[in-house]
Amino acid sequence: MAEGERILITGAGSGLGRALALRHAALGDRVVCADIEPARALDTAATIEAAGGHALALAVDVADPAGVEALRAQVETLWGGIDVLINNAGVSSAGSVADTGLDLWRWTLDINLMGVVHGCRSFLPGLLAAGRGRIVNIASFAALAGAPGIAPYAVAKAGVVALSESLRAELDGSGVTVSVACPSFFPTRLLENFRAPAEGYRHMAGKLMAASRTDADAVARIIVEQARAGRFLILPTPGEAGRWRLKRWLPALYHHLLMKRVRARRGR
Repeated sequence: MAEGERILITGAGSGLGRALALRHAALGDRVVCADIEPARALDTAATIEAAGGHALALAVDVADPAGVEALRAQVETLWGGIDVLINNAGVSSAGSVADTGLDLWRWTLDINLMGVVHGCRSFLPGLLAAGRGRIVNIASFAALAGAPGIAPYAVAKAGVVALSESLRAELDGSGVTVSVACPSFFPTRLLENFRAPAEGYRHMAGKLMAASRTDADAVARIIVEQARAGRFLILPTPGEAGRWRLKRWLPALYHHLLMKRVRARRGR
């Protein structure tokens, strides 16, 4: 059997990152499990190794560009580079423009947006030198939804979509492809680091996660399959593709229906 690809996943210690790591390992890929929590990275890597796969566990804080560059140097030394970069690490936050303090804005943007920028800047030269590879950026349907109450998170994830669009155009013809995944709510451990101006935001996020019709394994499977097929915009959670089409083609109707749904939830 041919040797699989070398995959680097940030935030691989839990949630979607872990599910992506296990999915790639099941396909025969070698996986670098990078996470800010070393014990979690080790647990994911150990699970892969116990199943007969190959993995490395490395620590990284994606908000620190020097740390991301050190991660790149480690991977170059140990594996000679990577074939696929998955910028997955992120934190969860909520709040309106009016009630969200600047510290929360900076925290969210530094990790969820600049963390992706740091990953792309550090690993892209190696992919370009090889003339092949993939970058998969994990955004969120929050980036596309135009929903209230999630301003810092939505803005950061919208930046990831815009970054991915720019990168896709810049890399056209280079052999390196770009995908951006925009899942909606599904159960993960993301609320462990949740920050918001008021506790009500956490309660609402928890309800939306609990009501999801999918899970991390199913989302990971779709992302891996569609990124390998070269799809740019990946909408891996049920219903979001239809909502995205409605917003693009009938934006006024989309906004009307969105706010009707929001008011109904507030009423409950």
